[in-house]
Amino acid sequence: MNTYAVIETGGKQYRVEQGTSLLVDRLSAKEGEKVALRAVMFRDKEVVLGAKDLEKVKVEATVTEHLRGEKIKVFKYKPKKGYRRRAGHRSELTKLEVTEVKLLSRKPAAAKDEKPAAEKPAAKEAPAKVEAKPAAAKKPAAKKAPAKKPAAKTKKPAAKKTSAAKKPAAKAKKPAAKPASKTKSAKKDD
Repeated sequence: MNTYAVIETGGKQYRVEQGTSLLVDRLSAKEGEKVALRAVMFRDKEVVLGAKDLEKVKVEATVTEHLRGEKIKVFKYKPKKGYRRRAGHRSELTKLEVTEVKLLSRKPAAAKDEKPAAEKPAAKEAPAKVEAKPAAAKKPAAKKAPAKKPAAKTKKPAAKKTSAAKKPAAKAKKPAAKPASKTKSAKKDD
């Protein structure tokens, strides 16, 4: 029984073992870099599916090359309508070589130790900024309210002018049509 994992990348799932090479959608990593892949399932002597247990699974791959897939042609056609559309594309792909698939005894925590240390100094600075912002926020809020009212007043007359400009043009067309109909009826009466 081989040790293997099912990993997810680019919205697709792949079954991988150590030494497997696979083509996936383009990854931002450069050639030669190591990439950690997210495991969805792991199987050794027993199957691991739980989220907490899957955090202990380590699937690592090396980016061997970036390449483009085969050209795909798309042709849309509707008979007897003269509708023909040609399109196509070439997929951007990354070739990966799986170097390691194993179940660790505990969840790796090296990356999480660095983040809280960076957040603590930022947390100390943030309250000082927050205290200064409420005082500044109250003053602009008072200034903004009167500013909105004149803006609304200027918009309303502008709308009336445009609608007023359209109405006389419509009235001018209607009287021109009415005398023509009157002359026809006058000729019929004679």
